[in-house]
Amino acid sequence: MKCCSRYAVTGASLVVVLVAMAAHAAETFPSRPIRLISPFAAGGGNDMISRAVAQALTRNLGHSVVVDNRPGANTIIGMELVAKSPPDGYTLIMTGSTVAINATLHANLPYDSLRDFAAVTQIAATPLIVAVHPSLPVAGVRELIALAKARPGELNFPSAGVGNVSHLAGELFNVMAGVRLVHVPYKGSAPATADLLAGRVSVVFNSAFAMLPFVKSGRLRALAVSGRARSALLPAVPTVNEAGVPGYEASTWYGLLAPAATPRAVIDRLQAETVKALTADDVRRRLIEDGLEPVGSTPAEFGAYIRTEIAKWARVISVAGIAIEQ
Repeated sequence: MKCCSRYAVTGASLVVVLVAMAAHAAETFPSRPIRLISPFAAGGGNDMISRAVAQALTRNLGHSVVVDNRPGANTIIGMELVAKSPPDGYTLIMTGSTVAINATLHANLPYDSLRDFAAVTQIAATPLIVAVHPSLPVAGVRELIALAKARPGELNFPSAGVGNVSHLAGELFNVMAGVRLVHVPYKGSAPATADLLAGRVSVVFNSAFAMLPFVKSGRLRALAVSGRARSALLPAVPTVNEAGVPGYEASTWYGLLAPAATPRAVIDRLQAETVKALTADDVRRRLIEDGLEPVGSTPAEFGAYIRTEIAKWARVISVAGIAIEQ
């Protein structure tokens, strides 16, 4: 009995030590620069958000947060790098919708999308804009559906490649609206947008960040937005749900992940300082001007959201029979 009591005391002491170590980690973190991986090339939406958040976090934390662009393999290169980094809070990644899509789309990922990462917070989300070239004779989603049913397989939609959000949002529309818009994959968003502006493809499902300038200039006609609610930037444009496809919702989102096993005290510090950054006037204004809605969720909320997104896109990928070469 004495032996067992001794072990109980030792175990309790260990817990106290570990709690004290975690508290100390939170108090002293960070003590050196933090690297924020952007798994895309410089100049895009993920990079822009990464730099805005990094600048604000640098101000809040008192140590530099440096953006490191690691593009390639549809974000897999950057995700693998972070998954295999030390779990100390000094290597983070600005992830997005792709992490949820890749979990199903790629059969042999070099990491597990849930097990190998710790959620910090969702940064922002932006609805997609469903838009057409002005030459297409439709003024709303119901007219688009009617035209697509009258001309099955003739209307098409572009994206920057197989498996991105624009592609899957179009496939989700096909499934829920009962139509057959044909996906046309491009090697990047620039050539896809160029063909859309030239009228060579019919309809697009793309982020407000990318489409707003063309909608505002009249070069594209917005039929709907894909979020749960209307966008403050296009208040007269209905949601897809309102416009004829009940329950439809798709968005591009961004959030911070750290390697799994990062101390909870460090995760909580990062989350708190990031949420604080999102309330700063300069950061909030920049995000909203680019069509983004600041979020700032808890780690638990963000983790649950990622699991929901993985399940949603897994169903779309399965029903649409989407596959890529491994």
